[in-house]
Amino acid sequence: MPELPEVETVRRGLQPAMEGSKILKAEARRKDLRFAFQKDFVARLEGQTVTGLGRRAKYLLADLASGDVLLMHLGMSGSFRVVKGKEENAPGKFHHPRGEDRAHDHVVFHMSSGAAVVFNDPRRFGYMKIIARKDLDDEPLLRGLGPEPLGNEFDAALLAQSCANKKTSLKTALLDQRVVAGLGNIYVCEALFRAHLSPRRLAATLATKKTAEPTDHAQRLVNAIHTVLNQAIKAGGSSISDHRLTSGELGYFQHSFRVYDREGETCQTASCGGIVRRFVQNGRSTFWCPKCQK
Repeated sequence: MPELPEVETVRRGLQPAMEGSKILKAEARRKDLRFAFQKDFVARLEGQTVTGLGRRAKYLLADLASGDVLLMHLGMSGSFRVVKGKEENAPGKFHHPRGEDRAHDHVVFHMSSGAAVVFNDPRRFGYMKIIARKDLDDEPLLRGLGPEPLGNEFDAALLAQSCANKKTSLKTALLDQRVVAGLGNIYVCEALFRAHLSPRRLAATLATKKTAEPTDHAQRLVNAIHTVLNQAIKAGGSSISDHRLTSGELGYFQHSFRVYDREGETCQTASCGGIVRRFVQNGRSTFWCPKCQK
């Protein structure tokens, strides 16, 4: 499933075509994706100007002039592309074009910018929902989400406080969207490696026992999370299977993985000499170096 960097990359790709532009026509070519479309889904979109395009965790949020917000989730295989006339953005030199099967083009927004924004989703695990802006804080899909890892409020003190009384592993805590929003398996593995912290370490060790003050481990981890997310966004995200940029290109941060999917390879930490191992943790593959991650 796309993680924060992939969703942020898609947001930036859609912004020029959607932000400040009116939805002249909206097409929902089936009754549902993961969930059924609202009965007034098309009616609440058509004629509305997209005043802003944001992101919350792994969700895209399109603010409409009406006061509604279009919430969009890519699911496992969802992707957007921007078509203008008969032309689509050409793939970059690093990657190959996406598939040509248009049978899975389920939602199309025809914008006054002259672009058609197309949502393609073969597995149909993505979804879209229109929510009144005033009700956004009470929306079940968003309620309870933790801080944005690249937001100003996310720091070592906040992370330590969130983990102070947890009896779970550090990796499990970081995947908990109530602790920090938007992180997934890939970037948690990468951040823990860069911070030289074991995924098996107890989450509570990020805070001192008596005062719940952040330890040095907490500061190292926050720094690593910032670094890996910013690098991934700059690279256009990671393309493991289905993620595509809106231009049809693949992201290429996967070429910068230091530990994820590198089982059996020599650790990239200077002078470590350890071997990257894989084990299953809460049903997900965890990649780490037992020698330098403690």
